[in-house]
Amino acid sequence: MNQKIALITGANRGLGRNGALKLAARGTDIILTYRSHADEAQSVVKEIEALGARAVALALDVGETGQFDAFVAQVRQVLQQHWQCERFDYLVNNAGHGHYKPFTDTTEQEFDALVNVHFKGPYFLTQKLLPLINDGGRILNISSGLTRLVYPGSSTYAAMKGAMEVLTRYQAKELGARRIRVNILAPGAIETDFGGGRVRDTKEINDQIAGLTALGRVGLPDDIGDAISAILSEETGWITAQRIEASGGQAI
Repeated sequence: MNQKIALITGANRGLGRNGALKLAARGTDIILTYRSHADEAQSVVKEIEALGARAVALALDVGETGQFDAFVAQVRQVLQQHWQCERFDYLVNNAGHGHYKPFTDTTEQEFDALVNVHFKGPYFLTQKLLPLINDGGRILNISSGLTRLVYPGSSTYAAMKGAMEVLTRYQAKELGARRIRVNILAPGAIETDFGGGRVRDTKEINDQIAGLTALGRVGLPDDIGDAISAILSEETGWITAQRIEASGGQAI
């Protein structure tokens, strides 16, 4: 059996880090990217290695498409150097940042930054990496529960994630001939440092969301890391083109 390799963007912290560790625990090797905080990325590499898997951290700003050609060349190089192969198996488009401002107050600059990181970046990065993804591989895009439920101040962020949900279905259809499964995971509110840690650290927000959630609490990083690992597993090979929400039944 060939060793599985996953490339996860924005995996130096938060849900990307957790997903990387969950995959590593299942024996998957990891190429992870970080935009800044190289020390955090190297710490994740060490955690992955402690689990018995191999890992490499590469710098990448997903919002800067001009970096993509050089990044793809780097990926080719590390695949050859560390794994003596030319392709990897799983791509997780996770990197992103929050935005909390009313529709009426959002600037064009803020809008463009969200487009670049949450839609344009994943669109063209995936396109550039396709020759390096094994036939029969997986692509997992990351969305948000905010495409289904409305939380004032999140219109721009949620709109970008909505675009990714549509793109996911088209990718699944167009890449089906290569047996590449493409799905999108939509986390509900999760206790991380995303958005300044507002869900984790603001008791009023945390309590409000817990009260709206069927399972009675706010999500934890492990909930999403486990979902990432499960969706990419061989056991879910007949699932493609799906939006999978992991929210504990938030606002149903």
